[in-house]
Amino acid sequence: MDDIVISTRGLTREFSRVRAVDGVDLQVHPGRVYGLLGPNGAGKSTTLKMLLGLVTPSAGTICLFGTPWRRGALARIGASIDGPALYEHLSAAEHLQVHAYLTGVGRDEVRRVLEAVGLADTGRTRVRAFSTGMKGRLALATAMLGDPDLLLLDEPQNGLDPEGMRALRAIIREMVDQGRTIVLSSHLLDEVGKVADDIGVISSGRLLFQGPVQEFAPRGDVEQAYFRMTGVDAR
Repeated sequence: MDDIVISTRGLTREFSRVRAVDGVDLQVHPGRVYGLLGPNGAGKSTTLKMLLGLVTPSAGTICLFGTPWRRGALARIGASIDGPALYEHLSAAEHLQVHAYLTGVGRDEVRRVLEAVGLADTGRTRVRAFSTGMKGRLALATAMLGDPDLLLLDEPQNGLDPEGMRALRAIIREMVDQGRTIVLSSHLLDEVGKVADDIGVISSGRLLFQGPVQEFAPRGDVEQAYFRMTGVDAR
């Protein structure tokens, strides 16, 4: 278990007798991108929130970095869940400085993450004037503060144009090449297929598949493999 960054057993969450997550067994290995695929409402975000302690499991267990879940492990995790939560009246640098102060991160980290996501030249422009894609990149920069070992990113491609998606793929691959682990939830099937090493498919709260991309889609067509597995008509 020491080489598994995230391990869950029977992870379950019920809301008013509705089982949003149903007995999920995740295994995420270090230095890889794990793409968690599924439609809206499948249980992806709830699963990520349980990993972060934002939602309490109804049943099951979570291990992070080889040990049972404890709050101290969160210091090694960066996350962007439920879309960007930004101080829109501030500049990108000021927004990050607030988060750096709240988390005890050095101010030199602000410049590093701004450069990493391509926002170093935004100056004093207020975040409210940013495009949707720029806000997404700022949310990613916020998650990167402190150089975490693990990043949990919920739908980070939302609002990005093709150029922005390509830039995001490059950022993600660079972080993984440096030894980090990334869990990326999305409903953009082919886009995840371009960056993920492993795939998990969740539908109606249940994990239908987990394994390498090559095993999931031997011919490279992640979209078609997803439709076949979930029984959705590709038309």
